[in-house]
Amino acid sequence: MCFTRKNCVISIFFWTLLQYVQGQDNWTGYWQPQLALNYKVTGNYAQNASLAKRTYIYRESASAFEIRQLDFVHFSKLKLRDNQSLGLGLQYRFRENFERDKENELRITQQYNITHKARILRIGHRFRTEQRITTLSTIHRLRYRLAVDLPLQGVELDIGESYLVISTEALLSVGKAMGPEYDQRITAQLGWLLSKKTKFQLGAEYRAENYNAETENVAFLITNLVLSL
Repeated sequence: MCFTRKNCVISIFFWTLLQYVQGQDNWTGYWQPQLALNYKVTGNYAQNASLAKRTYIYRESASAFEIRQLDFVHFSKLKLRDNQSLGLGLQYRFRENFERDKENELRITQQYNITHKARILRIGHRFRTEQRITTLSTIHRLRYRLAVDLPLQGVELDIGESYLVISTEALLSVGKAMGPEYDQRITAQLGWLLSKKTKFQLGAEYRAENYNAETENVAFLITNLVLSL
């Protein structure tokens, strides 16, 4: 992994983002490491399994280091064309084990994804519908994400080189006995192609949650190891 001026600029961006969120009222900070495994079943069908842990690093105006939840996710993706796919995901969130007043959650996700290339840029549009199911309620969510990724050395990504992924996502949550909630997420990740089958990503994410009522500011430090079979 080589350190370049671009990498330095991106690191400064991450730090600036976290400092901005810390300066806001009503904010929470998390560290979220994730391990993901990609498996290609056939030429047009692939599966993904991942395990993520979310840990508080800042809450209620004080530093903290407490596990909030564990997420187990399985996703299936069917390629329609070279740049289009349909997906179906199942997720189970363990939260009762760490916060007794919270519930575990089953989540079902339906997805349509389309990408296209513009020189060295790859631009992706992702549309999702979700059902977040607990014993007390079911929340329905509509999501749209715009993402751009590009290699930071040359035109194509080679082993040992880095890449940048930037995305923004809008979410609408609705359910019985609750008003609509709007969220906005902005994410930037710096990744390295360690081998043909291994990627590592480091990034930061800012979420403005329920911004149509009382905005909750949330910041994430993200680390992600992706393995492919």
